[in-house]
Amino acid sequence: MGIGVSLSSLAGAVAKEGGIGVLSAAQIGYKEKDFLENPEKANLRAIGKHIRRAREIAGGGIIGINIMAVTKNYAAYVKEAIANGIDLIITGAGLPTELPAIAKGAATKLVPIVSPAKSARVILKLWDRKHHTAPDALIVEGPKAGGHLGFKYDQLIDKDVNEKHEEDIKKILEMVKPYEEKYKKEIPVIVAGGISSKEDMNHYMDMGAAGIQIATPFVVTEECDASQAYKDTYLNCKKEDIIIVKSPVGLPGRAIRNKFMEEVKKKGRIAPKRCYQCMEHCNPKETLYCISQGLINAVEGKIDEALLFCGADAWKYDQMTTVKKVIER
Repeated sequence: MGIGVSLSSLAGAVAKEGGIGVLSAAQIGYKEKDFLENPEKANLRAIGKHIRRAREIAGGGIIGINIMAVTKNYAAYVKEAIANGIDLIITGAGLPTELPAIAKGAATKLVPIVSPAKSARVILKLWDRKHHTAPDALIVEGPKAGGHLGFKYDQLIDKDVNEKHEEDIKKILEMVKPYEEKYKKEIPVIVAGGISSKEDMNHYMDMGAAGIQIATPFVVTEECDASQAYKDTYLNCKKEDIIIVKSPVGLPGRAIRNKFMEEVKKKGRIAPKRCYQCMEHCNPKETLYCISQGLINAVEGKIDEALLFCGADAWKYDQMTTVKKVIER
């Protein structure tokens, strides 16, 4: 839900209603005056601002932050979030192999995003062997999610991908049990990706999941931090408008077809005009396009120049709503 789609307004509202409100750390300081000159400084300052504001809105609710593993200066953002009292840190877009060391001594809960089951096995074994700990929860993100996806393109177009994902969930539910016993704690398995109804939620809970993570349904809420023009792309899109795109992060992504993505497809590459220092392994001379600029354009409402990440079910939402109504539903 980054850049800027889930900031303090949305995260605070979700936490106020009893969910865990999650901020996106991706270029969280894009509105700061010095962002173009010093993105890292602006982002670090904005992390504290949004955590404090979300807490004010939440009235005692739980606030987390999603910090992608590919983020440049990842450790600095983790430490800043912890210093500002964040309740949990969620990390996907790569495996957070050193997160326990970076967060050592903090009360903050650490929650990796794992998909497929192989990722869960690697994290559980590595954290156990190297850091003598286990995750506080695992988020299993499925193939219907939006944004960066932990699947190869061939896997996403496989007609059996959803069934295979459910097998992964079952494997992970069994996989955590010895670590729960060893570290004498529950390791909740939270399912994410394309969950758009109570029936979906109940299905995963019946399988043994401890909870669900949803994103797309919250985009079309009044509290969502994105521009109305961005929300309107969800309200107006059709099922066939939702496509798998190439992301400079090195993972496929799911987004709404627009003029920008058609240009990328046609030209093969749109050279970045500047570098925002967002990813650890990004070469501006080679990258397909600037993901930061595409996502900033999206949240600001410059739709024809935007990367419009969305979940597979974005087409199902055709009217504005509120966080309270989404959670009630």
